[in-house]
Amino acid sequence: MERGIEHSGAWALALIFIVIASWLLYRYLAPKTWREWAGAGLIQAFIIALYAEMYGFPLTIYLLVRFFGLDSSYLNANLWSTLLGIGETGMMISMIVGYLLLFAGFGVFLQGWRELYRAHQENRLATEGLYSLVRHPQYTGLFIGLFGEGVVHWPTLFSVGLFPIIVFAYYCLARKEEQKVIEQFGEKYLEYKRHVPMFIPIKGKWQQLVESSNVSSDDTQRSG
Repeated sequence: MERGIEHSGAWALALIFIVIASWLLYRYLAPKTWREWAGAGLIQAFIIALYAEMYGFPLTIYLLVRFFGLDSSYLNANLWSTLLGIGETGMMISMIVGYLLLFAGFGVFLQGWRELYRAHQENRLATEGLYSLVRHPQYTGLFIGLFGEGVVHWPTLFSVGLFPIIVFAYYCLARKEEQKVIEQFGEKYLEYKRHVPMFIPIKGKWQQLVESSNVSSDDTQRSG
């Protein structure tokens, strides 16, 4: 290989990001049942694989160069810039778009968590705010964030491969959760379910989904 990848081997940085991302994961998902732990475990593997390759050893790039003969003159740790041969420009574009998706998804995730927490405190069904757009905004935000960081910004064989598995796992978990909510709220939830999609807002509602996640600091303090 003609040249190395400049920021590879930064294992201390990889460990820091893994610890921070893992803390956020278990802080807000707070798994309880074995299904929730299984889903969290998949995301944990996603996080470890992502940051270990981003700052540690770029396994995906080396495997692709070794077995598919990619042009090493365009070698970069970012998969898109390596495959397309557009170097730092491609890396910068994927980074910007990826981080936009990550932060948007994280905002949706947090606001969904706040709205559900308030609904539980008041012993009512969550149907307002983000819950008026999708039935599981926390999972929608999670999918957006993981897609942005692990598929757009820094795709690896493991992150791209795990992403659809994570989506399927949380689809199954959401179905189980809905059965429990139906037992609690009955026809009220069934009526809500008939009009609100599961994860993907109806056409024209994506902007509203993102805007609804940008709550004010006052609202954040009231929900704490």
